[in-house]
Amino acid sequence: MTAPAPIPPRNWPRIPAEDWAAALLAVDPGLGGICLTSRAGPLRENWLAAALALGTRGHARVPVGAGEDRLFGGLDLAATLASGRPVIASGLVEEVGTGTLVVPMAERLAPGIAARLGQAWDKGAGFAVIALNEATEDEPAPPRALLDRLAFYVTPEARAQRDSAAPLSAFTAEDIAGAMARLPDVSVPDALGEALVAAAARLGIGSARAALLALAATRAVAALRGHESAAQEDAELATALVLAPRATRLPDQEEDPVDPERSPPPDDTPPPEDAAEPPTREDTTPPEDLLLAAARAAIPPDMLAQLAARGALARRSGANAAGAGEDQKGSARGRPAGTRRGDPRSGARLDLVATLRTAAPWQPLRRKMAGVEDRVLVTPEDFRVRQYKQKREKVVIFVVDASGSAAMTRLAETKGAIELMLAEAYVRREQVALIAFRGTGAELLLPPTRSLVQAKRRLSGLPGGGGTPLSAGLGAALQLADQVRRRGQTPHLAVMTDGRANVSRDGAPGRAAAQEEAVATARAIRFAGIAALLIDTAPRPQQAAKDMASALGALYLPMPRVDAQALSSTLRAALNPTQGAA
Repeated sequence: MTAPAPIPPRNWPRIPAEDWAAALLAVDPGLGGICLTSRAGPLRENWLAAALALGTRGHARVPVGAGEDRLFGGLDLAATLASGRPVIASGLVEEVGTGTLVVPMAERLAPGIAARLGQAWDKGAGFAVIALNEATEDEPAPPRALLDRLAFYVTPEARAQRDSAAPLSAFTAEDIAGAMARLPDVSVPDALGEALVAAAARLGIGSARAALLALAATRAVAALRGHESAAQEDAELATALVLAPRATRLPDQEEDPVDPERSPPPDDTPPPEDAAEPPTREDTTPPEDLLLAAARAAIPPDMLAQLAARGALARRSGANAAGAGEDQKGSARGRPAGTRRGDPRSGARLDLVATLRTAAPWQPLRRKMAGVEDRVLVTPEDFRVRQYKQKREKVVIFVVDASGSAAMTRLAETKGAIELMLAEAYVRREQVALIAFRGTGAELLLPPTRSLVQAKRRLSGLPGGGGTPLSAGLGAALQLADQVRRRGQTPHLAVMTDGRANVSRDGAPGRAAAQEEAVATARAIRFAGIAALLIDTAPRPQQAAKDMASALGALYLPMPRVDAQALSSTLRAALNPTQGAA
């Protein structure tokens, strides 16, 4: 057999990530698929058409809101009612075979359907998925069962950022055919495989599938570039495409430089004449570090705060952990969330198709018992009503330390950061509240409201000075959060303090007792499952603030390391932890 011709040389670094993802998926459908985050429009449709044109296995588009029967096969309602016996129809998964399923509005895919897709993959199904994610900040990402099995998370570049004369894809069908022929013979050195696993661990990626997908992507990249054995540069690109978007923390920072006064004196002993020359830096740099450098370059600089928030809130698991923007099920309005057995006379909306589908298998028996032949017999047990899901309104409760220590250091800067965060919350139509503690107690300066003008006026008049009754401030926040929950809303705390309490809730001075009381109140907030963010307002990070954040189960963020804009983006990530999973 004639060996495939090598791919023509080209400017690899300038190829957009979405073009790489489409080409690699066409070469190896075992990569699972692509999650494309983009609004509907010509840009997305042009990319989708170019991506599907690279493959040769066919494709199918999943209708929005399709149920399990449409995807995996089920009862054919029309044929069943016409024949009087159950008729089973095939689903899209069976029809597409080893082709590609395009899933519009993947963020609305039911978790149960995503789990069944995952089961089909695990059993060896050869189809791939292109999930079109249109979620906004207030909406959840596509289900984890789906995202965990997709190799690539990409956002297409604006057409203006690309060469207007360039084709819709940087690759051609001939490139893909040659790479597919080379792929079975491509090998990956053991050192690169080990480096990929280590890089995934250092990026905070908990799923073992990510490293396996990165390894498969490395082979596909090597096949596209015409390499018989995967090279370091192939693994670096795979790391940027597969591992970097999944990172929950940035790679470890470089170690502090060695103090020359404490370092041992240099060894002036000359090396023996027959000694080999020392290796160059490129020879001594571990592959893992090179992969991490590629991942760091692929992560935007402003993602630091969001990665920190995402990672911290991901650890808030358990029965009492409350997610941001909790879902509230009902039968009146919101996003469709399936059906259930129910009585439409209670005010719920009848799902006629689901009702008929439930009644269809029983028609032969019911017609025989009723002595009729041409009627559809429905009983109350067949009634299915629609369920809807809507987001609960969020209330951001700012808890501000206005004591003497804060007033003498960072109170002015704290006010500026809060104003920016208030504006962000206002744009998202979230309610905000403001609690300040100083002296011997805490005061609710601003009940939950959407009035940005009123919030800024109350904040500008915030005085500073006195002791630090941290327990009183946290206690007031807990009480207000409980009231917010009783109204069907979701509370979030943004606590701004240096964490050093010195006044108890009853007004008695004493640092030890006040600190112990504050920690106990913080733990009560954590056990209540209230999401929180603690911002250390001290000039230098304080251990007391770190301990308080740990007691709260909150993300700890020292203010000296970030500005108001970073604080705002961190708060946004903390309020929307489901984002970014993609």
